[in-house]
Amino acid sequence: MILPKSLALAYSAAALLLPVTAQGQPDKNCVKTDQVQIAALFDDWNTALKSGNATTVAARYSSDAVLLPTLSDRVRTNDEGRIAYFNDFLKKKPEGSIDSRTLYIGCNMAIDTGLYTFQFENHPAAKARYTFTYAFLDDKWLITSHHSSLVPHVVSH
Repeated sequence: MILPKSLALAYSAAALLLPVTAQGQPDKNCVKTDQVQIAALFDDWNTALKSGNATTVAARYSSDAVLLPTLSDRVRTNDEGRIAYFNDFLKKKPEGSIDSRTLYIGCNMAIDTGLYTFQFENHPAAKARYTFTYAFLDDKWLITSHHSSLVPHVVSH
């Protein structure tokens, strides 16, 4: 049987929406959180940076988290890689501050994305775009991905 094009499109759209609808239902196992708590996760991470201990910073990430760092061209997908990156990064004594952010909160997941600035002890400040994704795992919020890239220098014409 050949379906009219509009009916075939309607069935296709419905099929695509089924998983979303099922996932979009309220889950009684969703941890209650709010924007203040999710925003505080950055503060906790920033405090870990100030500790100067790469293992302390890496403990904020899930074991399979993806780190796309600002000052490296290598993707870090395991604890060893993240610790190696932070061992080098922490030598600069970074301190981050949020310039602007947008937060999205879902069931046991959250996204914090925006612009931040890093001040360093003996290096120029770095302005960067960032995205942290979080998941509530093992009774705590952990970073599941972290992307950071320098804000491009725009030249006026």
